[in-house]
Amino acid sequence: MDISTITKGGTKQPPRVLIYGPAGVGKTTFGAAAPKPIFLPIEDGLGTIDADAFPTPKNYVEVRAALDSLISEDHEYRTLVVDSLDWLEPLIWAHTCEANKWQSIEQPGYGRGYVEALKYWREFLDRVNYLRSEKRMATVLIGHSAVKRFEAPDAEAFDRYVIKLQNKAADLVSEHSDAIFFANQVYQTIKTEDRGRVRTRGTGTGERVMYTEERPAWVAKNRFGLPAEMPLEWSEFMKALRAKA
Repeated sequence: MDISTITKGGTKQPPRVLIYGPAGVGKTTFGAAAPKPIFLPIEDGLGTIDADAFPTPKNYVEVRAALDSLISEDHEYRTLVVDSLDWLEPLIWAHTCEANKWQSIEQPGYGRGYVEALKYWREFLDRVNYLRSEKRMATVLIGHSAVKRFEAPDAEAFDRYVIKLQNKAADLVSEHSDAIFFANQVYQTIKTEDRGRVRTRGTGTGERVMYTEERPAWVAKNRFGLPAEMPLEWSEFMKALRAKA
């Protein structure tokens, strides 16, 4: 490490995307539209989508083996799609318990089990990052959403959409990602009056979007200067990336 090793500007790498949202919104379809995808389907969520996929792994060791095969073998895949992270989490917990001879992830108490599980989350992410840097593969990590109470230090508490993972794991995966997209259907409210009582109900418009910047209602981010809201389509993501190049 000396002055000759200094580089100017950033190095362009394939994107690492984490996309989360409610079931059925189109997250898997988004990943399937990426260039030459290979799915690691932790849950059986491909349905009728036509895409290459590993068999559904029964445990974390099989997850690791699938990633190792992409690392060590020649192939033409350009995108790894992991579907989904919240189904991967119990496999990691089970592996952590087996390694430590625990009956459950909470047995050691004081959150120690979740901290120990981060070792295997990092192991998983190290392999994903290797595929990105050495195999030039983009990565799409899919997750479901949950609504949690957010205790802001400078405002009243409020509910927000978050990634459906244990907090420490969610923080680690979020730090690893270049972009976190919250995918959802666009809703509108309709007010009706019945016998003097005003009722408000929500209805979906059918439009599906992804939000790329954090708001009080959801977690999101991107390092690419993307529009705050975009159609839920891989092609729109690529178009926006090229516009910023």
